[in-house]
Amino acid sequence: MKQYNVLSVCGSGTVTSSMVAEKLREALEEKGYRITTTEARPTEALQLAQGGSFDFITYTSPLPDGDYGVPIVNAIGFLTGFGDEEFLEEIDGVLAELDKQ
Repeated sequence: MKQYNVLSVCGSGTVTSSMVAEKLREALEEKGYRITTTEARPTEALQLAQGGSFDFITYTSPLPDGDYGVPIVNAIGFLTGFGDEEFLEEIDGVLAELDKQ
């Protein structure tokens, strides 16, 4: 089972990012991936991402401009349920690229 580290970002750094992280964890386990998530606020995201320990970022609040160095995926549709398929397709694309590395 492949393991990835995900930074899950929302406005407060707790509630929404935790919901997205848990839902994503369940969806990816069915596909043979294991993820570890860290929840954060947008103000913390750039510094955490530049620390180099994350494979990709999901977010529900706007992120500050900057070079995050990893794929960034908008998770609003995943959170609301009006865009689950599109979100998971984008995540599949990110994982396919990561699997090549």
